[in-house]
Amino acid sequence: MQNKIAVIGAGGWGTALSIIAQAAGNTVSLWARNPEKAKRLNAERENREYLPGITIPQEITISSDLEEVIFGAKLVLFVVPAQALRKTLNTAAPFLSADQILFIASKGIEDKTLKLMSEVARDVLPEEFHGQIGVLSGPNHAEEVGRQIPSATVVSATRHEVAAEAQGLLISRHFRVYTNNDLTGVEVAGSMKNVIALAAGIADGLGFGDNTKAALMTRGLAEIARLGVSMGADPLTFSGLAGMGDLIATCTSQHSRNARAGRAIGGGKTLKEVLESTNMVVEGVYTTQAAYELGRRNNIELPITAQVHAILFEDKDPGQAVIDLMERDATREEESYILASYILRG
Repeated sequence: MQNKIAVIGAGGWGTALSIIAQAAGNTVSLWARNPEKAKRLNAERENREYLPGITIPQEITISSDLEEVIFGAKLVLFVVPAQALRKTLNTAAPFLSADQILFIASKGIEDKTLKLMSEVARDVLPEEFHGQIGVLSGPNHAEEVGRQIPSATVVSATRHEVAAEAQGLLISRHFRVYTNNDLTGVEVAGSMKNVIALAAGIADGLGFGDNTKAALMTRGLAEIARLGVSMGADPLTFSGLAGMGDLIATCTSQHSRNARAGRAIGGGKTLKEVLESTNMVVEGVYTTQAAYELGRRNNIELPITAQVHAILFEDKDPGQAVIDLMERDATREEESYILASYILRG
């Protein structure tokens, strides 16, 4: 007997996850907020706006009726922009049941509350749902997952059995799924990598080379880990798929909207011009605001985040931002969080 998976959000990532969930042997229903979009996707079986060139299997049901999509689902995947998650959960809440597994594939920090996505879900949903909440994160570009190019991801929840059940539902020959019990670390890594990808893109736009990008990625990973550990994350998480893996993919890929936005800004465009030029959400912009405020409030040093914030929201010249990073007071490279954790654990 097939299990039903409901995918809430028909952007590129939601569409790709629908395809991969169906390929794993599940019955899949995809929710599109706009009835006209649902009608168009059903007729064309292609998400031309967000995932062109990839066929949506006929077996996937597409609807704008949220109750219909959620009803009977074993696993409900929320795949909406991070800043829209709270509203979407409030709308979906009357149709959810406490025996369903609720996973969030959105990557970000809510800019008004500075909360991670699982925290937003716990805010909205009653306590009996809390143990069923988890996240999915990793180096997963929709353009590749949708084409079933071999990829790997991470599922995380506070209860291991919940993560393991989601793993079993989604794993397939093309989509390797790992579990990780460090929910905070997985979420911080998936959110913050977008900020570092903006920085890497800005460096590209300025005409800098591989040395600059390698330095930004390496020090960016230390910055992500520093924030994550301050919030209770396991340092080892940042060496895995949700950390280093996602950072590599997002900083270097042609598919990365955050790196692409950074390149445009480094090339001279304003943030307003960049955001107006795309129909996709650049999550790193909102995460930069939230992470900058988290660092400020908790006295956590986040130098790359601070410079990206200054470029995006304080009209700082990108070239000057790089110079200021280079001219920071001389210091030593921190011990590897990974090695330190290993030593401390014996």
